[in-house]
Amino acid sequence: MHDTAYTITTQPLRPPDHPAYLPVPEGRVMMPSEIPPGVQMVTLPGGIRTLAYTQPTAPAALPVPVSQPIPAWAKTTALLTPTIGGGIAAAGIGLSYAAPGLIAMSQALWSAVALIAAAAIGVPVLLRLGRAATGASTGTTHITQNITAFGMFGKANGTINHH
Repeated sequence: MHDTAYTITTQPLRPPDHPAYLPVPEGRVMMPSEIPPGVQMVTLPGGIRTLAYTQPTAPAALPVPVSQPIPAWAKTTALLTPTIGGGIAAAGIGLSYAAPGLIAMSQALWSAVALIAAAAIGVPVLLRLGRAATGASTGTTHITQNITAFGMFGKANGTINHH
């Protein structure tokens, strides 16, 4: 009538010489001479006795790292590093020897800038003073130009008047 999902079994009877606190062995029981080396009968915390390895197994040998050749870029970088450092040191020493000359050159450049600025201001003033001293007319000339044309591409006529 009802199908059960579980198979109903009964507990096997204990052999008469088997203690009640040990589970009933299933199948054939190993003789002590058949137990491999390193395996012993142990009692687990729940009271169950079982066979177990009591000595740790030797760890598998780790693979020995194979030395790899050094890449060319690493060799180049390693060879250039002291050269670049030496070049920077030589440049620093050279700048320390050249410092007084560089300071004099920078002062000369600032003097040249001041001369150019003075010339930009002074030359127009001198030209104005020079014209006023010669008596040149300070008046300006006015030129008027009238141009007329008829049509887009017509001929243009014009007149120029000086005042």
